[in-house]
Amino acid sequence: MTTLDEIVEVFPGLRATALTSVPHTLPVLDTHFPRFPVLPGVLILDTLAQVAAVALGAAGEGPARWGLAEARRIRFRHYVVPGDRMETTVDIAEVTGDTALCTGTVRVDGRPVTTVRALRMARRVPHHAPAASEGAPA
Repeated sequence: MTTLDEIVEVFPGLRATALTSVPHTLPVLDTHFPRFPVLPGVLILDTLAQVAAVALGAAGEGPARWGLAEARRIRFRHYVVPGDRMETTVDIAEVTGDTALCTGTVRVDGRPVTTVRALRMARRVPHHAPAASEGAPA
């Protein structure tokens, strides 16, 4: 999992942009691939989902309330390698009930490396542990 280094801009419920550096020390790069390390696409999608959660959460609930439900129409155009700095922008296209449809672009040095035309986010249901009196044997 990658972490967002800096949130550049947020327009609550509409759009967010963040920067993420790809360190040479990321453990997954040891095996993906040893002679030509590249950031796995799933981690790029995770970064897009984090930025979408920031845009959605900024509208009032906080980013932890949103999670990735589906990603479609993804295009990986170029590799992301150690030392790159990703600029991730997500636009919120539609929010209906507990889901949001977003689009996103990841750029490195101004060049698009990944685009997603359909990033569906879902509002997470709060999970609570049952209290001692709820269903636990006495």
